[in-house]
Amino acid sequence: MRSKTDKLLNELVKLHPKYIDLSLDRLKKLLKKLGNPHLNLPNTIHIAGTNGKGSVQMFIRNILVSNGYSCDAYISPHLSKFNERIVINNKDVSTQKLIKTLKFVKKINNNKPITFFEITTAAAFVLFKNSNSDFLILETGLGGRLDATNIIQKKFCSIITPISYDHEEFLGNTITKITKEKLGIVKKSNFVLISKQKKEVRELIKKKLIKTKNVYYFGKDYKIINIKDKKFEFKFNKKKLIINKPKLNGYHQIENASVALAFSEIMYQKKIRMNVKSINNAIKKTTWPGRLELINYGNKKII
Repeated sequence: MRSKTDKLLNELVKLHPKYIDLSLDRLKKLLKKLGNPHLNLPNTIHIAGTNGKGSVQMFIRNILVSNGYSCDAYISPHLSKFNERIVINNKDVSTQKLIKTLKFVKKINNNKPITFFEITTAAAFVLFKNSNSDFLILETGLGGRLDATNIIQKKFCSIITPISYDHEEFLGNTITKITKEKLGIVKKSNFVLISKQKKEVRELIKKKLIKTKNVYYFGKDYKIINIKDKKFEFKFNKKKLIINKPKLNGYHQIENASVALAFSEIMYQKKIRMNVKSINNAIKKTTWPGRLELINYGNKKII
């Protein structure tokens, strides 16, 4: 039997003939009717890229929480239920609060054409405005420049995770076009983090961001210099740290963790409270369900 949440979400899907129709105009009009909640959000960390957005988000979120900060997050897609997409003060939004907010935003929209991702993003912004959290981590849904999350004006930090070919029908059929779309989130940020990229993509990013200040690149400003059985060595500029390996499987997850470590080092430089022991424990305990996860099946473990 369909739940109240599923029924409401299905109604929202039907508000626009297309599931994806990249534009910020419809959302801008709705947000204005809602009192522009996107202009009053917690310190926002914005993440775009093809791979690794969720893992980087989770590493950073755990680091912030372990250091005593409250944190919101906006994630897509969800694994089990829609509530996972909206994290308020370190917890998935309650079903009661989610339904109430979605109904309110749906009423204000008054059946105007708007995509599912746009109207649910608007609802998330309403919730984030009232959360009183210290930080908000936003994942783009698709691309960057015209993604609904990119409606916000100012960011504490922008992060670009590995870029490759994806959603070519919307973002373009060349890596140059796709990279340009992803980089659309890099605006009015205190600093920008670029994760490990293919050489071609890295050179494109450098050219595009040549006039952008405070950009930190994997392999140049921060890197992984040694990996042992249960630990790895991380270097940020001249500073070196021995860090516990994350529970997440795959070398790429160590690279994702390095982005979060670079974030924490920049925070430390800005004299924002960060504890090395807490950071290390946060990296070690980070989990992200459904990503190369080992699952018990009888007496066997399968991926």
